[in-house]
Amino acid sequence: MGVEFHITRAEFWADNEDAQITADEWLNYINNDKELSRYIINGDYYALWSGHSLYEEPWLDWSAGNIYTKWPDTYLYRKMLGIAKYLNAQVMDDDGTIYSDESQWEYDPSPNT
Repeated sequence: MGVEFHITRAEFWADNEDAQITADEWLNYINNDKELSRYIINGDYYALWSGHSLYEEPWLDWSAGNIYTKWPDTYLYRKMLGIAKYLNAQVMDDDGTIYSDESQWEYDPSPNT
């Protein structure tokens, strides 16, 4: 289990039938962002982020009209905010809490914390 963050256009990420980010939109975004690359061994819409992160392989994936990841570190979270802004969407956790500012989420996955 863990914290899952979603980039979504919906008021609640799981109820997004009328507000989906399409797979084509996500793939187009990946293709135009030099920091993202598809890693299809984990699925057709799975992408690795090459930006600064505390994770060895920070990732984002698309499913059912949302883009998501689990336990984003602070840096990946900030990347998600930028993607959300570009896609006219928002970042939301599983409970429906909306995150719109860089200061709202900080997570350091290092074993020393």
